Amino acid sequence: MLDTNLRVEVPEGIAINLPLAGPVVRCLAFLIDLLIRIGVYLALGTVFGVMGIFGEGLMLICLFAIEWFYPVVFEIFNGGATPGKKLFEVAVVNDDGTPVTWGASIVRNILRAADMFPFLYLTGLVSMLLNGQFKRLGDLAAGTIVIHRKTYSHSGHLPEAKSHKAKVALTLEEQSALLHFGERSGQLSKARSLELADILAPVVDGQESSQRMAAILGIANWLRGRR
Repeated sequence: MLDTNLRVEVPEGIAINLPLAGPVVRCLAFLIDLLIRIGVYLALGTVFGVMGIFGEGLMLICLFAIEWFYPVVFEIFNGGATPGKKLFEVAVVNDDGTPVTWGASIVRNILRAADMFPFLYLTGLVSMLLNGQFKRLGDLAAGTIVIHRKTYSHSGHLPEAKSHKAKVALTLEEQSALLHFGERSGQLSKARSLELADILAPVVDGQESSQRMAAILGIANWLRGRR
């Protein structure tokens, strides 16, 4: 099954292609995360094993917490990526390309229980193969997708650059587009960033392509109030 792209349009009218991650890379990422969890379980078992019944109780609590909250915590605080996903440069995002939310992450991971049936995540695998966006049941319910990503950054993070005022008057829509692009620039490949920067060329006084990206980030920092 080949990976494909999902084209989404942000509110400012800029279309972004999200490269969807297929079943193979997702299975490999899952195996890495599984091995990590097994390693943690073995280490905890060694420690709690000398504590008798009390240690057994603590072990059960840790097993439950890690099994169900390991992916949620990493997806929320690590740019949508567990260690396995980060190793293979994939991440979970909402259907519109925005960072996954607490609610969506919890829903998609709770429904892993359904994806497991009847064994070895067969239901989830079949769902991904039949769905054009490679969604398992948890993704369908939560409204999430898994995409390839070279870099990770949190939504709303604007890279610092030498700020300067735009040479032309900007409408509210143009200001919003510049800020939105600046905040997403860390999530895009260099080629895609330059492509989108070309669309915004009129608002940076038609500078050369090589300078356009820096100019856009500079104006975005000015609009953000970094003077």
